[in-house]
Amino acid sequence: MAVVAPGIAGEMEFRLAPFGDQMACGRHCPEVIGATGEIMASTPQKFFEFVKRNIDDPRLRSIVLIHSPGGSVVASMQLGEMFRKTGVAVVVAHASMDGVLTGSCYSACVYAFLGGVKRVAPPGSRIGIHRMSFEEYERDLNTLEVKSQARFSTPEMVARLSGYAASMGVSRDLIAQAERISPSEIHIITPNELRKWRLGVDKF
Repeated sequence: MAVVAPGIAGEMEFRLAPFGDQMACGRHCPEVIGATGEIMASTPQKFFEFVKRNIDDPRLRSIVLIHSPGGSVVASMQLGEMFRKTGVAVVVAHASMDGVLTGSCYSACVYAFLGGVKRVAPPGSRIGIHRMSFEEYERDLNTLEVKSQARFSTPEMVARLSGYAASMGVSRDLIAQAERISPSEIHIITPNELRKWRLGVDKF
């Protein structure tokens, strides 16, 4: 695989991407699903509709290449559950005109990644975790100024994430470690942690 793909912007989009040596297989190359962008509330439904439209394509393989900065925690879990129901393997990678590049799966993206029936983070790809948070906005009635304040996951949400991870065959320690990392920082999961937490493998 090549170097980490460039920045990720906008809502997650899905597209068919060739998977293989196009010089050798040409139009007969197998195809996989490329999933690139931020995971939002509408993303799980968009994935469902995409699969429904392309399910009869004989070249389509049950593989999703995911490349995402994160997004909504709840939507990411829902997307992960949909990955599991459709039986796809999930690879942290990015499909481009130059072929398959290494990718990034940061923040809430990891919860979508958990849904893969097989999870692969190739050398050079990065999975990053931190404590889940969101911005809450409030208007000052005297100055009319809008101020934001960071809010963190409730104990109930942490418990839900922990149970979700366990249901996907991943150690609850992943969630415990994520909750120790400041939202302003990213902890890049090491190969040892990948194995220890049963998060995935580095080869397909």
